[in-house]
Amino acid sequence: MKFIDYVRLHIKAGDGGRGLASFRREKFVPRGGPDGGDGGRGGHIIFRASAELGTLLDLRYQHSYTAQNGEKGMKKKMHGKNGEDLVIRVPVGTVLTDTGTGDVIADLDSDGKEVIAAEGGKGGLGNQHFATSVRQAPRYAQPGLPGSENDVTVELKLLADAGLIGLPNAGKSTLISVISAAKPKIADYPFTTLEPVLGVVKYGIFRSFVVADIPGLIEDAHKGVGLGFQFLRHVERTKILLHMVDVSVAEAGDPVENLEKINRELSLYSPELMKKPMAVAATKIDSADTDKLEALKKHCEGAGLDFFAISAVSKTGVDKLLTYLARMVEEGRK
Repeated sequence: MKFIDYVRLHIKAGDGGRGLASFRREKFVPRGGPDGGDGGRGGHIIFRASAELGTLLDLRYQHSYTAQNGEKGMKKKMHGKNGEDLVIRVPVGTVLTDTGTGDVIADLDSDGKEVIAAEGGKGGLGNQHFATSVRQAPRYAQPGLPGSENDVTVELKLLADAGLIGLPNAGKSTLISVISAAKPKIADYPFTTLEPVLGVVKYGIFRSFVVADIPGLIEDAHKGVGLGFQFLRHVERTKILLHMVDVSVAEAGDPVENLEKINRELSLYSPELMKKPMAVAATKIDSADTDKLEALKKHCEGAGLDFFAISAVSKTGVDKLLTYLARMVEEGRK
C-alpha cells in the first residue's frame, strides 16, 4: 500500500433548502392561512479520525467533496429533509489546516475524534413565519443559505514517541527491525527506506512506546535534495529525537560534521524541533573507526548530548539505549 501523508482538498457543504410559500386548501376552509414549511439544513462536511486507517491514500484521487443540499419546505408546515452529512475518514494523527490562511482547523489525535470542517447552510423559513395581524397572507418565503466552502490541507503526522533520524545508511532501519516487529527494507545502498516506518517497542510489563524510522535526510534536504524533508512532520510530536551516526571504517564522512548537517536541516525545517530532547547513537561499532568514535563522543559531551555506542547487528549497547529511551518517553508523557 502506498504511503500518502499530505493532500489538499476543496470542500463544499450543502446549501440550505428554500422555504415554501403556500396556503391551506381544504374543503370547508375558504380562507386557509399560510402553511409553507421550512427548508432543510444543508449537509455538513465532517472529518473523523479512525484507527483503522494508516495513510491518506483514500483521499489521493478525489480532490473535491460536496455534501448534500437540504430539501425545500413542503405544504402543511412540513419541514424539508436535512441534507446528509458527508463524513471523511482520516487516520489518527491527521492535522487539518486552512490552505489559504494556514490556520489549524483541528488536530485529530484520537480515535473517533471529529470536526465539522464546513457547515451546511441554514434552511429558509416558510411563509408561515411571516403572517401578522396586518399581513395574514404573506406570499414569500426565505431562500436557503449557501453552505460554507473552503480549501483545506490534510496532513498526517504519525503518533510516535521517539524519532530516529540520520543520514542514509546510518543504521536506523536495522535498529528498528531489532527492537520491534517492524520489518523495513534493509540494504547496503542509500534511500532503502522511502517512507516512515513505525515500530512498537515493548519494555517492562504491559508497557511500550512507538519509534518512527524517518527516511534518510541529507545536506540541502530543505532545497528538495534527496527525499527532501517531507517526512520530518512525523517527528514533530515525538518526545525525543535520536540521532544515529555511522562511525564505521566504511563511512567516508566525518561523524561530527554529519551530525551537524542533520541538525542544520532540522533547524531549517522548524526551529521547534531543535528544542526537543536529543541523544546520539554511534552505530556500527563492531566495525568502528576508533578515532571517529572518540571524536563524536567528545563532541557530544561538549554539547551536552547523551551519547550511546551501539551495534544493532550484534545488539551491543542496545538494551542500555532502550532503557534510556523508555525513561525519556515516560518523562515526556508526564
